Amino acid sequence: MSRTLDSRVRTSVPGFLLRSIPTLLTIITLVLVAGDDDLRRLPYPVLLVLGLIVVLSNLSLLPLRYGEPLGRATYGLLAFAVAGSVLWWALPGSVLIVLPFWVTRAAVRYHRPGWLQYVVVAVGVVGASVPIYVNTRSFAGALGSAFGVVALTLAALNRRNREDQLDELEVSLARKQAVIEEHGRAAALAERARIARDVHDVLAHSLAGLSLSLQGARLMLVRDGASEEAIEQVTRAQGLAAEGLAEARRAVAALREDAVPDVRALSDLVTAYRVESGAAADFEVIGAERELSADVMSTLYRTLQEALVNTRKHAPGAPVCVKLSYADDVRLAIEDRPGRRPGRATPGGYGLLGMRERADLVGGSLEAGPTAEGWRVELKVPG
Repeated sequence: MSRTLDSRVRTSVPGFLLRSIPTLLTIITLVLVAGDDDLRRLPYPVLLVLGLIVVLSNLSLLPLRYGEPLGRATYGLLAFAVAGSVLWWALPGSVLIVLPFWVTRAAVRYHRPGWLQYVVVAVGVVGASVPIYVNTRSFAGALGSAFGVVALTLAALNRRNREDQLDELEVSLARKQAVIEEHGRAAALAERARIARDVHDVLAHSLAGLSLSLQGARLMLVRDGASEEAIEQVTRAQGLAAEGLAEARRAVAALREDAVPDVRALSDLVTAYRVESGAAADFEVIGAERELSADVMSTLYRTLQEALVNTRKHAPGAPVCVKLSYADDVRLAIEDRPGRRPGRATPGGYGLLGMRERADLVGGSLEAGPTAEGWRVELKVPG
């Protein structure tokens, strides 16, 4: 079973197939015009170089996730826009007019655009309209093509804004739910504290007094030379009173402890990170959930909490992916992706040391280290 909870980040939308369409169209078009010089305005080797730029730029965008900053991928989009526009001009009878349209949509669709993304849009507008005017001398056709690119760009912006609003609504609902649950938890803890006080004030004090009284009675019996059987009975009663007192104290301690965290508590940590940082965050549960011991759940919770604190400190605003996997053992993987390899490989940090110590206490293990895009922490515990 695989389940993604509320604090999710959408992967490539609508997927690799849609993103690979420009590559497929470019390859098919170049194959079709290979033997016909009349269809080309540039030498075929030049077209191949332009096509290669389009394909490589397009492939660099395939792993892009919704909500992540484009980063260096923007330069790929810019190269795509220029090469695609020239290809469309050089092959006026082809379907490659879709390239400027596609690149402008991609520039604004997946993340809030900056000035460089708007440069890509401008290149796309020029690349879609100028070749039409050069080929047909139709100003109306060129203007219509430019308006078409602008309309597509505005539609992509509008869709992304609506999805952002839905995300904000989900976060707002999550906040309200968290407040409701917190109030319920506070009420439950207050009631437990009241019961603990009553048990401590009445039962524990009574048992303590009874134990002391029985101890005094035993000493008096010994002093007065009572029978062994009488002394043994009083000693047994004193032992039972002492055991009852110890059980009462354990019950009071248990009532005063906080509730053991669960999977929902892990999801709430990720949601809190998303709300506070505004970054994309993903929490996914893989496999069939099962009950874990309190020590294991506390270790999972504290490890995730510490890992997110480290992300806030070392990679603020970075997208985070959290996966909880149930198999023969239980694995919790936390990976932040600021888009660069971090320079913080300091294994002696107290945060990592504390996480490793918690893992050791429950018979688990913890691995942490840099990745190509950020930092990864993986905890494995028996389950």
